[in-house]
Amino acid sequence: MGRLKNKLFAKILTRLPALGTALFDKKGNAIEGLSLETIPWTPVTKPLSESTIALVTTAGIHLKSQTPFDMHDSMGDPTFRELPLDTPPGELTITHDYYDHADADKDINVVYPVDRMRELVEAGEIGSLVPVNFGFMGHIDGHYVKRLIEQTGPEVADRLKAMGADAVLLTPG
Repeated sequence: MGRLKNKLFAKILTRLPALGTALFDKKGNAIEGLSLETIPWTPVTKPLSESTIALVTTAGIHLKSQTPFDMHDSMGDPTFRELPLDTPPGELTITHDYYDHADADKDINVVYPVDRMRELVEAGEIGSLVPVNFGFMGHIDGHYVKRLIEQTGPEVADRLKAMGADAVLLTPG
């Protein structure tokens, strides 16, 4: 029943976004110890046409063969899934109840624009793409926020650096 309730709530908020803003503003989603001053900023140092780009999505995307994200834990799932660049779209799926992904189910590029990025490489607008991108579930709350910031986020960042990523395009769900 919980997953059905989540999906219904996501559909309502998609159609009435002001309601979601009002609800979440009252909840107060500040992360203890994190402020805008602590978020690192790295300026772009080379042209995009020479850069290697990575995709990271919080849309709950994973391969059908991978373990789905945990939708039974009300605090979310701070883990990630590897998304090899050469994965056919039909082998990708979305496990995320906190947004209406009906359009993304029809075209994964709505939340994971891998085909559009390939087109930019072919057009010479960007240099290349990393061989493996990453999917997270965007609903992370409570004690999992610290794990995401201190463990899984840095692990993915290290993997992307090792693959030579110069920049990351982060897409929400």
